[in-house]
Amino acid sequence: MTLVLAIESSCDETAAAVIEDGRTIHSNVVASQIDLHRRFGGVVPELAARSHIAAIQTVVSDAMVPVEGDWKALDAIAVTRGPGLVGCLLVGTRFAQAAALASRLPIVGISHLAGHVYSAWLGDVELEPPFLALVVSGGHTDCIMLHEHGRAEHIAGTRDDAVGEAFDKVARLLGLPYPGGPSIQRAASGVSPDAYQFPVPHLPDSFSYSGLKTAVRHAVDRLPDGARNAVGVPEDPSTVAELAAAFQKAAVMQLVDFVARVAEERNVDRIAVVGGVAANLALREAVAARFAGVHVSIPPFALCTDNAAMIGAAAFHHIHEASDSNVGFDVEPDLLTFA
Repeated sequence: MTLVLAIESSCDETAAAVIEDGRTIHSNVVASQIDLHRRFGGVVPELAARSHIAAIQTVVSDAMVPVEGDWKALDAIAVTRGPGLVGCLLVGTRFAQAAALASRLPIVGISHLAGHVYSAWLGDVELEPPFLALVVSGGHTDCIMLHEHGRAEHIAGTRDDAVGEAFDKVARLLGLPYPGGPSIQRAASGVSPDAYQFPVPHLPDSFSYSGLKTAVRHAVDRLPDGARNAVGVPEDPSTVAELAAAFQKAAVMQLVDFVARVAEERNVDRIAVVGGVAANLALREAVAARFAGVHVSIPPFALCTDNAAMIGAAAFHHIHEASDSNVGFDVEPDLLTFA
């Protein structure tokens, strides 16, 4: 048995978890900062880092409560080293490194993106590599192939906005609150997505959401006089709902169409959809409909958004790399590793 304390602080969630053998969750504690950043319409890095400092001791202590034998029962510590906001990453890594030194435990730095990929492995006991993974979040839109544990091939990324970033930006255009994903999903619920027709790019080697965001802006700008308020937001809730539904449909179609093409080209029979945007119901439904008959893994909602359990899962196959000599590793805000 390998028991790992995992810590995640790459953006606006302070999280800690204790994971056994990469797949059994003993605890998974998350302190969210959504209320802190909502008034700004997005994450403010300095505020996020300060909030991590205030929360991390309590979050880790809460995660350790179910562990019999306390720190002596642990075999290793894992922490997100990137990608993410540098100040936020530093809080988590320095805390984890200090804890590793104090407890004389080995420590391993893990990619946040690998964590998302392994959230599917954590949530589905039947899922094993090789599998195709769509990683969709506020900062990333990537398609990768996990050939085996520790070896991933990056197939495509976004040329501009990530899909989650586009949800946030479009939500602001429509006067909907942050975070944009849940707000647009609520606004679009039960509404026909066909009142507006937005572009769905089909690029051979990448995703793109800048054009879709601009198309929504133009649609709002073309509304008749008096249909927008003083800040340019549509006044009519039904118009907001129709725009939200049409945007969501186009955003989801690009993702599903791309994965379908790659899956057919590579004869893939296992697909995972992971990351914060994987919590979107329209995406989950579209994936289920499009890939009927294929082994599809989408983590439960709690494992889609940022959490430390996924970091513990990704760490399981790297624990043998941990040693007393690697405690001093630095953060990597631009890290692009998926395994």
